[in-house]
Amino acid sequence: MAVTLDAQKRENLQSSYTKALRQSGEVPSIIYGYQVEPKTVAVNSLELVKTLRDEGKNAIISLQIDGETVDVILHEYQTDPLKDELVHADFYAVNMKEEMDVQVPISLEGEAVGVKEGGVLQQPLYELSVRAKPNDIPEQITIDVSKLSVGDSISVSDLKDGKGYEILEDEATTIVSILVPSAEPEETPTDEEQSEPEVINQKNKE
Repeated sequence: MAVTLDAQKRENLQSSYTKALRQSGEVPSIIYGYQVEPKTVAVNSLELVKTLRDEGKNAIISLQIDGETVDVILHEYQTDPLKDELVHADFYAVNMKEEMDVQVPISLEGEAVGVKEGGVLQQPLYELSVRAKPNDIPEQITIDVSKLSVGDSISVSDLKDGKGYEILEDEATTIVSILVPSAEPEETPTDEEQSEPEVINQKNKE
C-alpha cells in the first residue's frame, strides 16, 4: 500500500527561493517518468525522511499535487554532508501494473556458528537486483546466517525468488561467507628486550 505525501508545485527556480524552501523544511524535488511531464515540486523533509525510515527506499509514494495523485518511487536524493539534511530528491513515476528493476537491501539475521568459533563474517554483497511490480517490491531480503560454519558461504543460487519478485543477480555471486581466522603474527622481541640492562654494562666497564 502506497504512503501518501503532499507536494507543492515549485515554479520559482531561482537559487534564493530554493534556499528559502530548504530553510523552511521543504525539499526541492522533480517528478518524471511514466505518463508524467517533468515537473518541479517541493515536499516536507521530515515526512519524506520518516517515510524512508519506516517503509524503505523502494516505498511507493502517492504524491498529492493540487488534487492530482502521482504514484512514485524515490529514484535519487542528495544530502548536505555537513548538516546531514536532504537537499534534493528525484521521484520516478511508476506504472503500478508493470514490473521494474530495483536494488533491494540485504539484511543478515542471526549469529553464525562459525563466528562463535572464531571465524570472520564477510559480506561482499549488500543489495540484490530484483524485478517486480511496484507493490510487490520487498523492503528488504532477509538471510539467516546462524547455521554457517567456518568455510561456509551463501550465494545467490542458494536463494529462492520471493512471492511476487524475481532475483536478477548472477547465481554465482557470493553474498556472505565465514572466513578462517587469520593466524596471529608471532611476537618479536623489542629493542629493550634484546639489549642488556645499563647496570650490567656499567659493571663490565668497571
